[in-house]
This record gives sequence, structure tokens and C-alpha cells, in this order.
Amino acid sequence: MAPTFAELTTMRVGGASRDFAMATETAQLVELVRRADTDAVPLLVMGGGSNLVVGDAGWDGLTVKIATSGIDISGTTVSADAGVNWDELVALTVADGLSGLEALSGIPGSVGGTPVQNVGAFGAHTSDVLTSVTLLDRDSGEISQWGSERCGFGSHRQSTFKNTDRFVLLRVTYELRRSRQSAPMTFAEVARRLDIEVGGTADPVDVREVVLSQRRRRGSIYDPADSDTWGVGSFFLNPVLQEVPPQADGSPRFPDPKGTKVPAGWLIERAGFAPGYGAEWGRGSVRLSTKHALVITNRGDATTSEVMGFAGHIRDGVEERFGIRLTPECRLVNCALGVSAPESPVIHS
Repeated sequence: MAPTFAELTTMRVGGASRDFAMATETAQLVELVRRADTDAVPLLVMGGGSNLVVGDAGWDGLTVKIATSGIDISGTTVSADAGVNWDELVALTVADGLSGLEALSGIPGSVGGTPVQNVGAFGAHTSDVLTSVTLLDRDSGEISQWGSERCGFGSHRQSTFKNTDRFVLLRVTYELRRSRQSAPMTFAEVARRLDIEVGGTADPVDVREVVLSQRRRRGSIYDPADSDTWGVGSFFLNPVLQEVPPQADGSPRFPDPKGTKVPAGWLIERAGFAPGYGAEWGRGSVRLSTKHALVITNRGDATTSEVMGFAGHIRDGVEERFGIRLTPECRLVNCALGVSAPESPVIHS
């Protein structure tokens, strides 16, 4: 019997897949995808399940979980299979004396998901060090290697691979530095805790420890024993606005190639949804994390429908207060947020 998505994802909701396969080798992964496409079988390819929410009805097709595990380090070049746990790769590079990934410590998921999201945190992004990806193009059935310039990076959380099932990432290569000094630390709170100036550097080991501590405080590290972390991390994207509405005066603002980025967590809290909110909503089975308002959590027995309803409730409250419509950052399969007002003209990152 195929496992349920409640067993396969960190949100711990969702029904079962009709068929399920685990790909532990790249050749096996490619064969499974090609065969499904040839036979016109509905296919869902997933990694660690930390950015995925599937409906209560599950998936009426084949789900392939990427569990490849190869890692190669040659000098300062690091190459890893898509199924490698992301934080384990970060820990390995830091222990090996390499600098470049330390600020991205503690991010859940697998290596193959990092280019899709252009994963970023504390002023660093995957695209800062990514040099190439090896991928399977499902349209042509061909495997090819792309340099970073083809990946569509730019605005935070954007890439050519997002919102499309055309490409299956197989392997990712990064160019790091062999140094006991980190990349410049631009995030003020982390710099303060490292006792350095903003823009200064520190030992990557120390940066990793501080970043992990920060992420634990914000409920961003998944803990199977703590339902306050049972979610997908940041549920909503930080909206990028061409013009910040007057209702949001006083909000933190960050430059973005497409406009001005405003933190979604700030908007959620100021719309009246404090960390921990949700105990009186519905059955109380879905709530905001007590650690951070941007994290929607399953308190133990939630359904996907309840998660979607609660997320829609939060989105609608923010839109009513600020005129800004938040968009989910996670991947939604066979589910959608509750029906609400028409979309506002907002660009998202």
C-alpha cells in the first residue's frame, strides 16, 4: 500500500497516492519518469516533502520520491544528487572547511529543491554559489546540464523551474571557497549575535550555529516531536510591490529587482494574527506557530481542507487590512486556498 502524504510531508496532511516509488539512483529516477510520461501516467515527483501540501483525496497517479544520495567534493567544487538532505550537505561543507552555504543552514528539504525556490535566508541565496544543474527535460526526454545563467534567478524565490513540472532536477553543483571566513553577513540580527559589523565576516562554523539558533527560535526547523513545527516553513511569499500602500506605512522594506519587498510575517501580525493564533478557529487543529506568524502548523490531526481554509482566512485578513493579497510559497497539489476576492495587482517573490 502506498504511504499517505501525511506520512511523506512535514505538514503531515494529505491522502495516499495511487502508486508510489522511491528512486535511490539517478538512472532509476530517470527511467521512472520517462516510463510514466510514455504511458501517460499522472506523475508527481517529490523531494523531502517540506514544501508540499497535497489534498485529502491524495494523488490519482504515480508519486516518485527522489532519494538519491551521491555527494562529490573536489577542491572547492561541490556536486550533490537532488535527493541529498540540504542541511546535511551544508554541515558537510562547513566541516570540510568550505565557505558559502553556512547562512543557508537549517533550511528543510533536499538539494533538488534549492534551485527551484532559489532558496535564500539571512542575506544569502542559492544562486550566489550555484554554478550548474543537471536536469531531465520531460518534454524532450533529454538530460542536459544548465549553467546558472539559464536558471532564471533574479528576484528572491524565483527560477525557471518554479510552477512547472517540465523539469526534474537530478544534480546540483556549487562553487564555494576554502576559507575560515564566511561570506559577508548582511543580516543585522545574525551579525549582532556574531559580534561583528553588518557586512563583516566570521568563521562559517559560528555562522552556522547562530543561523540554526535563529531558525529554531522562529520555528523554522522541523521537529517530528513538536507539532509547533509541523508545516512547510514560511507558508506565504513575501509580496513584492510596485507601490507600498499607505496602510502599510511603517513596514520593513527591502529592495527587489521587481519593486519593494515587504515581509509577509509583518503584514500577518499587523492584520491581527499573532503567533499562536488559531486556537479558537475551527477545531483549533490548525494554528500559526507560537514562534513565528508566517508558519502555519498542523497541531496533530488537521486535514488538508482545514489547512487550506485557515490559510485562506489569514490571506483574506491581510488583504482586508492592507489591500495586499498574499500567495502561498509552498507547492499545492489537488488543493487550493479558500475562495476570496479577485486578485490584487501584486508581484510576488
